[in-house]
Amino acid sequence: MKRILTALMALVLLCPTCFAAEAPEVSAASAVLMDAKSGRVLYEKDAHAQRLIASTTKLMTALVAVESTSLDTLITMKPEYQAEGSSMYLRFGEELELEELLYGLLLASGNDAALAIAGGCGGDVETFVGWMNEKAAELGMEDTHFVNPNGLDAEEHYSTAYDLALLGRAVLENETLAKLVSTKSITVAGRSLSNHNKLLWRYEGCTGMKTGYTDAAGRTLVSSAQRDGQSLICVTLKAPNDWADHARLFDYGFESWPSKPLARAGKTFRTLPVTGSLLSRVAVVTDRDVAYPLAEGERVRAIITLPDRVEAPVKKGAIAGKLSFLVGEEPVGETYLLYDADIPENTPEPTLFGRIKEFLEQGEGQAALATLFLQEEPAPPLAGRR
Repeated sequence: MKRILTALMALVLLCPTCFAAEAPEVSAASAVLMDAKSGRVLYEKDAHAQRLIASTTKLMTALVAVESTSLDTLITMKPEYQAEGSSMYLRFGEELELEELLYGLLLASGNDAALAIAGGCGGDVETFVGWMNEKAAELGMEDTHFVNPNGLDAEEHYSTAYDLALLGRAVLENETLAKLVSTKSITVAGRSLSNHNKLLWRYEGCTGMKTGYTDAAGRTLVSSAQRDGQSLICVTLKAPNDWADHARLFDYGFESWPSKPLARAGKTFRTLPVTGSLLSRVAVVTDRDVAYPLAEGERVRAIITLPDRVEAPVKKGAIAGKLSFLVGEEPVGETYLLYDADIPENTPEPTLFGRIKEFLEQGEGQAALATLFLQEEPAPPLAGRR
């Protein structure tokens, strides 16, 4: 029988004289700061307003490309891939691998590279843009719509700060893209490319992402940074002072919303009594790491679902129960609890008395005993008696 226990975990020690830093003022019309692992929003300003997003679009172009096409696929530059604005300066007829084009897309922000990638991966640009919208829906980007792969202004091409943070999470989870967006400079296809994201040089711990600009969209920026194992994503739209906005928001996030470990993978949580085996107890361990960003004063409740005892046999790695964490009534993480050993099904050898008792309790044993008494011969008379 399983039981559910609720425990209050005081993961944040309160200090009566200390207060969390105030959220900074930013120049952006829309902004969001998100914890990359949990998806918790730590700061927002008009985060769901639909706006032009300029070249931050290219994060989605890159994500769809690497998920649909091998990096060594050769793509030929065609006249229809030429575009205004920032460029990788591709030459007609030039043939590049997808990986080379992705560097041109994400570092040099090449609009020509975006069209070449879309046409080369999707067969045509329109099909590829359809894939971009499908991916947006899959990621939960409910206020986003794409009409091109490069972010040039169009009435039906828009997103929000919040949706772009969701996209940023997906980019960081992709090892190939995480490497690409963090690259400061590289030489590919005879071209020396330098990343437009100045935070890679200006902010310690910055792990990259993408800049954007058009006259109508203003300055747009998606960036990420890491400190003490915690990764944050920041998005600003229409932000005249975006470098400073992102630095302030990152400092605020790391200071006021540090990620706290709630569970460590492979750690013994407790032991459970075992019946039906020579081994009397089995350890239960946590399946995975769980961490969550917490503001000062926030506390976490742990709901433990486990049986009172377990019946052998038990298989190592099988699910014993679950450990769920909540802040208030909001679920913030969970991990399965797993048995940490194989427990065979066996019982102790019975004593001699136990074996006799078991024999007598069986019908066959009782019948055999009665037969034995009936067949016994009378004892011989004692010597000297008549």
